[in-house]
Amino acid sequence: MDLQRLIYHFLIFGSGLALGITLSLYLREFPFNFQLQTFSAFSSKLPLTPPPPPPPPLPSIPSKNKTFIRIGLREYLKPPPNVTHDMEDEELLWRASMAPKVREYPFKRKPKIAFMFLTRGSVALAPLWDMFFKGHEGLYSIYVHSNPSFNGTVPENSVFHARNIPSKEVRWGHPNMVEAERRLLANALLDFSNQRFVLLSESCIPLFNFTTIYSYLMGSTKTFVEAYDLQGAVGRGRYSPRMRPLIRLDEWRKGSQWFEMNRNLALEVVADRKYFSVFRSYCKPTCYSDEHYLPTFVSMEFGRRNSNRTLTWVDWSKGGPHPSRFIRWDVTIEFLERLRHGSRCEYNGKVTNICHLFARKFMPNTLDRLLRFAPKIMHFSS
Repeated sequence: MDLQRLIYHFLIFGSGLALGITLSLYLREFPFNFQLQTFSAFSSKLPLTPPPPPPPPLPSIPSKNKTFIRIGLREYLKPPPNVTHDMEDEELLWRASMAPKVREYPFKRKPKIAFMFLTRGSVALAPLWDMFFKGHEGLYSIYVHSNPSFNGTVPENSVFHARNIPSKEVRWGHPNMVEAERRLLANALLDFSNQRFVLLSESCIPLFNFTTIYSYLMGSTKTFVEAYDLQGAVGRGRYSPRMRPLIRLDEWRKGSQWFEMNRNLALEVVADRKYFSVFRSYCKPTCYSDEHYLPTFVSMEFGRRNSNRTLTWVDWSKGGPHPSRFIRWDVTIEFLERLRHGSRCEYNGKVTNICHLFARKFMPNTLDRLLRFAPKIMHFSS
C-alpha cells in the first residue's frame, strides 16, 4: 500500500511538472503573438493616409542657356571693386597677412604703388594729385583713411572718389594712429598688384612727376622707414622699462611717421602682434607710437633691408611739436627746386640728389601756385 501510494504521488508530481513546463513554454510565446494580433486588428481599423507628394521637379533649362562660372586665377587676382567692406580690424589684418609661398608669379602683372592718405577729412590738394596721376591708370591705387565723422563729397571725376576705407577715430599721439596706418596697409594688401606702399597726409605734395616716382620706388632695393637713436627727452626719454625684455633701451628708435615700404615689409607689419601689443600697452602719450613703433620694429627685425631715411621732406627747423606750415607766398620756383635737389643721400649704393619724393605741410591756399608751377617744374601732365 505504501509503495502504491508513493507511485501514485510520483505520477501526480510528474504530471504537474510536465504541465507546468508546457504552460511556461506556451506563455513565453504568447505575449508577442498576442501583441501582433492586437496591432494587426487595430491597424486594420485605421484609415489609410497616403504619403505626402514629392516636391515638383525644378524646371529644366536648355543646355544652350546654361551659364557656367569658372573661378580661375584671373578672377581671384582681381582687385576689390571698391574699398568698402564689413570686416573688423582683426579679420582684415588676418586676411591681408596671407601671402603665397611660391615667389614666381604665374601671370603677367603690372606692379602698382599704393598711395595711402591718412587725413582728417578730404584731401585739400586733390586737384594737384589729380594732375599727378593723370595718364597713369593701372599703375597706382589710392586709399584714404579719414575721420569716421567726415561725410564730405568727392567729385566723381577725382581719383579720390569712393576711395575711403572703413576707418576709426584717430588721435594725435595715441596708439590708434599706428592702428590707422596698419589698417591702410591691410586694405592695400588686398590688391595683389600693389608692390610699394607710401603713407601720405592731406597736406603732402609730390615733388616729381609720376614716372620719376614710380621708377624710383620700383627700382629701389630698400625700404624707406626713418630710424635713428636719439638721446634726450624726445628720444630715449620716451622709452618705458616695462618694454623689456622684448625691447631694450639701446634698441629704441625714433623716426618720421611718413614711410614707404615694399610688399614683404607691409605683410610683416600687418601680421605683427608681438611688438605692437607692447607698444599699445606701454607707449602712450607722451610716447607717440607713430614716431617709434615702425622705426624700432623695422630696425630690430629688418634693418639690413631698410635705408633708415624718409622720402617725405618736412621742415623742423623752427622747433616745437609740429613742423612748419607753408602758405601761398612760400611756394616759389626756388623753394620747390631746393626741395627737389637740395640734399644728398644714397640710393641703391650710389650718391644721388633725389632724396625726397614728397613734402608737407602745404596749406590749401598754396594750391593755385602749385597747379601753376607743377607742369613747368615737376613736369606734370597738364
